[in-house]
Amino acid sequence: MGGMLRKVGVVGALGAALMLSACSAGNSGKTELTFQIWDTAQRDGMQALIDAYVAEHPDVEIKLHVTSWDEYWTKMDAAAESNQLPDIFWMHTNEILKYTKYGMLEDVTNLYDDVDPNYYAEHFSEIALNNAKGADGRIYGVPKDKDTVCLVYNKEMFDAAGVSYPDESWTWDTLVEASQQIYDATGKYGYMAYADDQLGYWNFVYQAGGQILTDDKSKGDFLNPGTKKGIEFYVGLQDYEWCPDQNYFAQTNPGTAFFSEQGAMYFEGNWNLLSQLQNNPEMEGKWDVAVLPKCPDPVEGDGRATISNDLCYVTGAKGKNKEAALAFIKFLGTEEGQRIQGESGVAIPAYEGLENTWMQVFEGRLNVQKCVDMFEYGVQSVNNASRPNWKSDVSDILIKMYTKELTIDEGLQAMQEAVDSASAL
Repeated sequence: MGGMLRKVGVVGALGAALMLSACSAGNSGKTELTFQIWDTAQRDGMQALIDAYVAEHPDVEIKLHVTSWDEYWTKMDAAAESNQLPDIFWMHTNEILKYTKYGMLEDVTNLYDDVDPNYYAEHFSEIALNNAKGADGRIYGVPKDKDTVCLVYNKEMFDAAGVSYPDESWTWDTLVEASQQIYDATGKYGYMAYADDQLGYWNFVYQAGGQILTDDKSKGDFLNPGTKKGIEFYVGLQDYEWCPDQNYFAQTNPGTAFFSEQGAMYFEGNWNLLSQLQNNPEMEGKWDVAVLPKCPDPVEGDGRATISNDLCYVTGAKGKNKEAALAFIKFLGTEEGQRIQGESGVAIPAYEGLENTWMQVFEGRLNVQKCVDMFEYGVQSVNNASRPNWKSDVSDILIKMYTKELTIDEGLQAMQEAVDSASAL
């Protein structure tokens, strides 16, 4: 869940809890486990899981620690190097291939064999499982949640411009037309297209029939006609008067602009919807969500796509409390554990069939059924083992395309070379 990649404010430092694995037993005689996450919005949901588990396992004590996204990975990398990882922690698709490559995560492929040898396949989607696998095809994390990218829109601005709300019939052309009409009628921005991947151009690339990486993920696929079509359209949106340029977004992210009523539309991850409701109570009733517009003339495919990502729960391969940690992680992947998470309203459970536990939190507030509808054409979030080495280079090249320092063709060639050279190492 990238783009903004679930970035949240800092809530204290990790402290010694992150750097030191729990002792096998504390003064209470209980097995003490540390559980590390990066999202303050999910604190209550994760604590509810801990409380439910400890109620049935009073011999275990689990301490939850929360930090920011950036600090999380800085500290986690240091902890991995010193073999002092937390007992249980979240793993992101951006990082899982690196951590498994160096043998840092425990293999959980057979965790549910005593329950059902086909447990994973029966209860989790192929995308969720792929996001929990290492390059060797083994499963290293129990899927936690799943997500889609949706179109967020301001109903009052649409009403003022006499434009119908976005629906499944919308195409890229409709997005442009509606943006112009809203700008003409209100003077406010239309769709705010900023230089992001997961919450930006990736969606358009796949809608156009392109892809960021080849099927085997060994190289870039930026010279693919569909990839060019998607990026060219997305970058070209900045040339319209109703779309802010990247200098604007360097100071103001699109979510901030939207909730200060400066723009009518932007792409958002479903994982941020509840916090946006909570943080902007004055806007409740003024906005809603819709499926992403489709490409009207894709190079191939039906023009529909949304980037879909997943997080997973993991434990270190060399943890001192591995048995107890695995038992808790096993619970987190059960129907009960996934239901508790869904009812927190922050993330859609990865467990198939529990989507409604998340949706009911928004009943009468947002039409989040649209987020769930898009799983039908979800595309696995882009990743390969070398992405940490090429991600920033590709982002820098994208900015140069926006500033016209590079043409679209020159930029695509540069992106291709950046990914291929990093992936060949």
